[in-house]
Amino acid sequence: MPTPADPRMDECEELLAAWQEHRAVLRRALAGLTEEQARSTPSVSTLSLASLITHAVRGEPEWIPVIAGRGADWLQRDGQAEFEVPASATVAGLLAEHERAGAEVAQAVRAVKDFDERVPMPKTPWGPQDEPRTVRWILLHLIGEAARHAGHADVIRESLDGANAFDLQQAAPGA
Repeated sequence: MPTPADPRMDECEELLAAWQEHRAVLRRALAGLTEEQARSTPSVSTLSLASLITHAVRGEPEWIPVIAGRGADWLQRDGQAEFEVPASATVAGLLAEHERAGAEVAQAVRAVKDFDERVPMPKTPWGPQDEPRTVRWILLHLIGEAARHAGHADVIRESLDGANAFDLQQAAPGA
């Protein structure tokens, strides 16, 4: 169900469009669900649709200082805690936060003048400090993460009520 690239787009807009497409699949997976369904874990995984979107909302903006070349210290980040959905969270609120986070990251990406620029990677608790990477690599990483989570969301949603990504796309093509 990929959207064809617009030949008038530059590289930045093409990559952002690919990222936004996968993020939209994650959002669509929540369409029409109750709060309880969004938080449920219908498989052996501890992931829910709400936890996936919570992770995106918390994790994506962490890349903004990295994209800007300011580096980042992620040594105190708790990867598991990023999936924990606050008790007060609602599907509507999470979706709004997801939109906001995406817009902030896209703004940071659009401010980059050279996608070949190498920027320092964050210090993390889950691995050694990598060599600097290009901003292009970071955006490709974000696309991969969004696609991975969209795939998780497809399985979770289909396990909940049988709706698959194609059904959801047909029901809300512009979403």
